[in-house]
Amino acid sequence: MSREDAGLRQEDAGFLREAAEAGGTAGGPARGLAELLEEPAARHKHLCPRQVLGVRMGLFAGELLGISVPQPQKQLVAIVETDGCAADGIAVATNCWVGRRTMRVEDYGKVAATFVDAKTGRAIRLVPSPDSRRLAAEAAPEEDGKWRRQLVGYQRVPSSELFRVEEVELKTPIEKIVSRAGARSKCSACGEEILNEREVAGESGPVCRACAGGAYYTVKALPASRS
Repeated sequence: MSREDAGLRQEDAGFLREAAEAGGTAGGPARGLAELLEEPAARHKHLCPRQVLGVRMGLFAGELLGISVPQPQKQLVAIVETDGCAADGIAVATNCWVGRRTMRVEDYGKVAATFVDAKTGRAIRLVPSPDSRRLAAEAAPEEDGKWRRQLVGYQRVPSSELFRVEEVELKTPIEKIVSRAGARSKCSACGEEILNEREVAGESGPVCRACAGGAYYTVKALPASRS
């Protein structure tokens, strides 16, 4: 096992110490950034700019929606547009996780996310400003290379400058996305259980989306028995 695999890189630990000493981010909470960055950095064995963007995005969303994050309950729902590093940063900052049914992935290949207040239905979409990389470079001129300037600069640029904020309306209401606790049915075609009202209407009853023609997989025939 390499020293890198054994834990955080020494330079990453230094960046986290700097964030802690700075007392958080400009325009953001006095507590939280350095501590929150430790978790995705440990999961990935390093700290990267997109993890920083994800954490900053989650913190800013909570601030804009008036929801304390990381949330203990399930008021905030995050719809992330990437399945990469930024998604883990958002999850750590907000406590929105796929397994808690408070995070959904709509993979558009973008470092962007929509945050929804499940109580009010208000939804805001955050995406890094087109000027975010330039702003990061200006905020961390002492760092060598654009990757390092982004890593450190993204921690320093005020949230209102780092992100573009859009008020959006979901095409599927949040109530439909969240569904009802305990909702379940059985596919009339394959017999498999369907949770959270994800079935569609079929001629002989409810069917799962796979049987309705929306499967992402094809079932292979089992090899013939040699008995």
